[in-house]
Amino acid sequence: MGKKQFKAEEHHDGIRLDQFLVTQMEEHSRSFLQKCIKEHKVLVNDRIQKNRHVIKKGDIISVDLVEPEELQVEAENIPIDIVYEDDFLVVVNKPQNLVVHPSAGHWQGTLVNALLFHCKEGLSGINGIIRPGIVHRIDKDTSGLLVVAKTDQAHKHLAKQLSEHTMLRSYKAVVRGIIEEDELKIDAPIGRHKVQRKKMAVVKEGKPAITNIKVLQRYKNHTLIHASLETGRTHQIRVHMAYSGHPVVGDELYSRPEKHFNLKGQALHAYELGFVHPETNKLVHFNAPLPPYFEALLKMI
Repeated sequence: MGKKQFKAEEHHDGIRLDQFLVTQMEEHSRSFLQKCIKEHKVLVNDRIQKNRHVIKKGDIISVDLVEPEELQVEAENIPIDIVYEDDFLVVVNKPQNLVVHPSAGHWQGTLVNALLFHCKEGLSGINGIIRPGIVHRIDKDTSGLLVVAKTDQAHKHLAKQLSEHTMLRSYKAVVRGIIEEDELKIDAPIGRHKVQRKKMAVVKEGKPAITNIKVLQRYKNHTLIHASLETGRTHQIRVHMAYSGHPVVGDELYSRPEKHFNLKGQALHAYELGFVHPETNKLVHFNAPLPPYFEALLKMI
């Protein structure tokens, strides 16, 4: 994992050390970060502090993350929809109800387990044993396209495009209510929810997050939208649409249950992916048709 360093800004003034770390390292749980503080892996201005230490503007926070246990991730013969493959990368059309990589409670049956079986020649090792080849993720109950790197060089190239926001990632979603504007930009920072730690939320001290929305079709009580990401925060589209008052249909984490649609997850599909190929330096572009669950929902509404 390695070392990281952050500088507290004005809007961080007065918050606890553990809360500050949650806003900066949203990929980790609060309990994990509190453990790092307790084990003196976190320094504020080169001094050991406690979880409740109050941060001030200008403070330098250094983090030496605890190394995870080495785990053996098994290859599993799980069918996957390969859209494109060469010696450097794989583009996969992930179905709903498939976790991308192993984590607590999901050590088997993930996309990574399937890819280890399929790509016997190997995947990039930059993200370690648990997330080999994984450049970016989509949620368990979101369907659609993602690119996986086979080599470390390809991984670095793709990760750079992702961080510089030059990778095209477009989604289709069905949301509740009628969006009156034909196009809108949602520019609202996202961070961990202050109370419900499994959720993300629009919070002042969160990381910048921008989602561009285009209305494709209006129905009686719903809207079909095209959403493109300028940033890649956890649950970004789901959080932004709930924040706008138009939550994604079927998203029980950020909206009320809608059992009558008989969905197994949110109606959110990553249908378009484009990037510069790390070996040829040519722009490549992929599309994934709407899956049956999404088509069935459109008929119902």
